[in-house]
Amino acid sequence: MSIAERETRSIVEAVPGPAAPQPARLRVRDLRTGFTVDGEHRPVVKGVSFDLLPGECVAIVGESGSGKSVTARSLVGLAGRNATVEAETLEIHHEDVRRFTARQWRRIRGRDIGFVLQDALVSLDPLRPVGREIAEALKLHGWGDRAARRQRVLELLERVGVPYPAVRAKQRPDQLSGGLRQRALIASAIALDPDIVIADEPTTALDVTVQAQVLAQLEGMKARGASIVLISHDLSVVAQLADHILVMRGGEVVEQGSSAEVLGDPQHAYTRALIAAVPSEVTRGHALVPGAPPLPPKPAPGEVVLEATDLVKRFHTSDGTVTTAVDHVSFALRAGETLGIVGESGSGKSTTARLALGLDALDGGEVRLLGQDWSRLPESRRRGLRNRIAVVYQDPLSSFDPRWTVERILLDALRSQPFDSAEARRERVAELLAQVGLPESVLPRFPLRLSGGQRQRVAIARALAPRPDVIVLDEAVSALDVTIQAQILDLLAALQRESGAAFLFISHDLGVISHLSDRVLVMKDGIVVEEGTPVEVFEHPQQPYTKALIAAIPEFDPAAVAAREKESAA
Repeated sequence: MSIAERETRSIVEAVPGPAAPQPARLRVRDLRTGFTVDGEHRPVVKGVSFDLLPGECVAIVGESGSGKSVTARSLVGLAGRNATVEAETLEIHHEDVRRFTARQWRRIRGRDIGFVLQDALVSLDPLRPVGREIAEALKLHGWGDRAARRQRVLELLERVGVPYPAVRAKQRPDQLSGGLRQRALIASAIALDPDIVIADEPTTALDVTVQAQVLAQLEGMKARGASIVLISHDLSVVAQLADHILVMRGGEVVEQGSSAEVLGDPQHAYTRALIAAVPSEVTRGHALVPGAPPLPPKPAPGEVVLEATDLVKRFHTSDGTVTTAVDHVSFALRAGETLGIVGESGSGKSTTARLALGLDALDGGEVRLLGQDWSRLPESRRRGLRNRIAVVYQDPLSSFDPRWTVERILLDALRSQPFDSAEARRERVAELLAQVGLPESVLPRFPLRLSGGQRQRVAIARALAPRPDVIVLDEAVSALDVTIQAQILDLLAALQRESGAAFLFISHDLGVISHLSDRVLVMKDGIVVEEGTPVEVFEHPQQPYTKALIAAIPEFDPAAVAAREKESAA
């Protein structure tokens, strides 16, 4: 069957016939959204069509810039002031919403249709406690009195897996971790139990156990008859939740069908590339990007370049409470080796990275870099060694000066390196860009004018600039879609083989850690509970916590999706 036939069949099957017992709650035909920029109309969504039935999840997948998030916003009247949204049909509960006013949209948003935005920090009011924000959604629709709303807020926070909900409800977004902010946002979206929920990357910032809780919540909503539109780049999440999948590229749907059809028998080359890019223990030692040259064998690790012994870090809060974030953590990292550190949010893995970088003061233990005392050196003496250890963060945009061009960012990273001339320095900049696969045309551009993948490549080039012995990567690929993530992981693997640098790789994504790491530390509550090779840790875990982490990973198994569909049909 051709792609066009499959798409036509999928759309026709989705339209209920005269005897259909469950008419669609959301009907979309030929949705087109564009933006007017500098007087020019630029189409972003080009003819999306699907139906959403009661108790069904429709997932929209694709790379950043594919149009999937704009599609989601267009469905709820949030595309933006300079947007033009047109459709042959756009109905919510059989009501034509194409000409809705802002007041009409406010009437149904929250009550009939909930929307979970991708960026919780931007979406939540930074000046209000999250409990008040959730209660406001209830108040706007006249739900209950103040006491009832307060109790409902606590129930919602508990439902989405927020620990100590009475405490968290009083905290502002900046006082919560990314995972807690995302859960608070989900609680706000489902406060009135809408029967349609549009979730735009609802699990992106979450570790696997919290992700499992959120997915369980979404699955429970489905089981109770709610309808879900899921926007995600995580195919494992999609495989677990979706009944129907649309694959978008460049604003167009290139393939759609049931989950079993799209994941188990993909017809389009782009869909196949998305599936191939999912990292796991199976892909370890191999390139993720289809058609990429094979990676050369990895040489044996060299001498120890970074050593941590009994690291301890405590934090004191304003009420006098003392929290031990890192509790006697030890490891040794060798040249050319990747040590992965995994654990839930709050496990201490990022604090461990900051201690290794010398950015936080130790309360106990020591760090040695290249055999020298690193943690106890005064900053004046440590500065001369700074170029031996580099860092790549999750969000490079926040670590760049937005006023600097790419060229200035890289030149600044080279300021401690000796060069015979300015021309030699510029040649090194060009060499760095080539190493990370970027053209020299990006040099005059500012970070805001780069895509997420391009910014992360610039961040890696900046880290490579002084030819460091150690690179700390703290959630360096967790915000990237699967194909860009695959490119960055392939790039890191190739650069490590070329440079011999050691990687300390922090991530909540066990698939990424399993794909890239030579050894793994599992952290919980500031303590290393298990360590070993990826095979030892992920295939033969010894500790209950490690077993729970692995059990929480959504399994990317198209065969299981097909079996689930068959069982549902029966």
